[in-house]
Amino acid sequence: MGCAFWGSEKRGKFVLVSCIIVYLSTVTTPVYSWGFWGHRFINYNAVFLLPPPMFGFYKQHINYLTAHAADADMRRYAIKEEAPRHYIDLDQYHQKDSVKIPVQWRDAVNRFTVDSLEAHGIVPWWIIVMHERLKNAFAEKDVQQILKLSADIGHYIADAHVPLHASSNHNGQKTDQLGIHAFWESRLPELFAEKQYDLFIGRAAYLKEPLQFIWDRVYESGAAADTVLKIEKELSRQSADHERMSFEYRNDRLVRQYSEKYAARYHKQLNGMVERRMRGSVYAVASFWYTAWVEAGQPNLPFNTPSN
Repeated sequence: MGCAFWGSEKRGKFVLVSCIIVYLSTVTTPVYSWGFWGHRFINYNAVFLLPPPMFGFYKQHINYLTAHAADADMRRYAIKEEAPRHYIDLDQYHQKDSVKIPVQWRDAVNRFTVDSLEAHGIVPWWIIVMHERLKNAFAEKDVQQILKLSADIGHYIADAHVPLHASSNHNGQKTDQLGIHAFWESRLPELFAEKQYDLFIGRAAYLKEPLQFIWDRVYESGAAADTVLKIEKELSRQSADHERMSFEYRNDRLVRQYSEKYAARYHKQLNGMVERRMRGSVYAVASFWYTAWVEAGQPNLPFNTPSN
């Protein structure tokens, strides 16, 4: 850990504490996409955008949809195929300053092969796979599958709205900004979402072209990725390390993370980006749920309320 033990017994306690702090500051827990808190927040709020024929059912099961919003991230530890379903590295497809990726999966496979596509992420196509599965679950009135798939597709849709999920520099590893992934996607929402974000968005909408819809959201994310990195890089140059970082207890552990003051400055300079992407996530999740239900023939759901 790089700790030098001094000979003085008087200083021994100080050295021990210093080593513990250094150790804790180097322990990293994988944090994906919006973080567990963010995904739960998004799924929870998406329920309130649903129309009456769906709202009663989803509201009855809102605790399940919230609790299982991060299951897809947990599967990364057990299923190697899981990781590419959460992102797509748009910058790996640049050709003459433009991105040339076929929208349809079959066309993309013919051009790049499955191995190449999976190497750079497949989130937009995987969302459509999940959409079809959810539609089938509605048609079969399989309550357990409806809930499981609703929670999961909410996760992938939210991931597609995260700028760093559309960039190969997903954690600032290429620009000496390690940790920016969790900073933007977890730390900022946890500090500001409940207190500041306006989530009165309106009703979910039927998506005539779900695949094109999610591709549009992915390209928006990709366009914002450079801004996420550039603003933090400039802000870090203007700030001393003790201003940027602080020690806080999280889950009974002392961890080193971005300070609230530094986070507030970064959040302000992003000019509402995190809120916009989170609002977009909530709206998109509710709209995909609604679209799958409509395409399944609008089956009656338990606990539904009369339609106006």
